[in-house]
Amino acid sequence: MNIIGKVTDLLPLQTGISKNGQWRKQDIIVETSGQYPKKICISIWGDKINEKQLLIGNNLDISFELESREFNGKWYTDVKAWKINLTEKITEEKPVDFHFSTDEISEVEDDGLPF
Repeated sequence: MNIIGKVTDLLPLQTGISKNGQWRKQDIIVETSGQYPKKICISIWGDKINEKQLLIGNNLDISFELESREFNGKWYTDVKAWKINLTEKITEEKPVDFHFSTDEISEVEDDGLPF
């Protein structure tokens, strides 16, 4: 399966040690585009974690698999990325300059509104 979306949040990196050795897991929140955008939590494991791609605002093309498991009568579903491509990188924005002189302020017409 495949999804394209913008990274909206990075959850804390999780690490640990199992019987197979050390592991790393990064969960990200991706928002799809379209008329009804959806937010999806996607897990990225091990060497697939690329800090240069995983920046808030980047658009990613993510190939993933779904896996569900049962625990104590409840089912839990994971979305695990197995391939990630950067489709659009965030751009560096110039800081906004809010300094202005009184010469730049024009008269505001009174439209009768209280605000």
